Amino acid sequence: MKVIEHLRKAKSVLFSFEILPPLKGKSIHSIYESIDPLMEFKPSFVNVTYHREEYIYKKRDGGFLERIPVRKRPGTVGICAAIINKYKIDTVPHLICGGFTKEETENALIDLQFLGIDNILALRGDAVKSESAFVPEPGGNEHAIDLVKQMVAMNEGKYLNEEVTDLSSHSAFCIGVAGYPEKHFECPNMKADMKYLKAKVDAGAEYIVTQLFYNNSKFFEYVKMCREIGITVPIIPGIKPLSNKKQLQSLPKFFHIEIPEVLAESIDKCKSDAEAKEIGAEWATHQCKELIKAGVPCIHFYTMGKSESVKKIAKAIF
Repeated sequence: MKVIEHLRKAKSVLFSFEILPPLKGKSIHSIYESIDPLMEFKPSFVNVTYHREEYIYKKRDGGFLERIPVRKRPGTVGICAAIINKYKIDTVPHLICGGFTKEETENALIDLQFLGIDNILALRGDAVKSESAFVPEPGGNEHAIDLVKQMVAMNEGKYLNEEVTDLSSHSAFCIGVAGYPEKHFECPNMKADMKYLKAKVDAGAEYIVTQLFYNNSKFFEYVKMCREIGITVPIIPGIKPLSNKKQLQSLPKFFHIEIPEVLAESIDKCKSDAEAKEIGAEWATHQCKELIKAGVPCIHFYTMGKSESVKKIAKAIF
């Protein structure tokens, strides 16, 4: 079932979560171990992230350096298929612009279509660590909206090779996109961020999943701004419970978000990561209860492969 159908048919707030593909060399069982504890809450869908290649440099004869691409977390499509087969629940693979030509994107979409996977979260993706800014693949999509448009075209039976258009079948992808309650860090201001988000929705995105946040007022204001400019699709809040003290520095740095003073001070006073994890779960539980009371359609958890805190929160709210 498509995500949008889950949202439309729901009689109560839905539960969903996101997982990471395991590091290369680990088996699929590491994924199952993170999913099994959460199955009692009947997730409507599971997102599986995609991590683009990184680069390592090796010295060659003559003192030259060879740049070699490396994918540390392969297997997004295979993991989605395995989850569907084992748990009989819907999956949402992430599809990114970076590292793909449009032809390669089309081939990936065809593979997903053949597997019966009709949900996709369309993302631009991050820059390669060795580069200061995102650089699209030559012949690839530059922005998430370009990826959305390519998927919409396939839904209409339009492929890159015009010669096969008359013979092609129509795909039926349900397309989700990302939203940023505290603004995407590359946008100069929130107004610009809203403009780009509306463009993605107008192009065919059917729902929005937000970046993680720790201040619900920012999410509520974000939804209000979306509605005021005519964005009417469902907006799903993304929640990630704090799990250790280091995240006070790492999360604002990597996700460009703000951690409320009260939460930061409480975590800072913790004598151990276990204590910080407990406080993080309590804060996220309070967030979720408030969000549910406000009528959000779904709570989407970023598990990062660890389900203990999410399970504790889910027990308290579902």
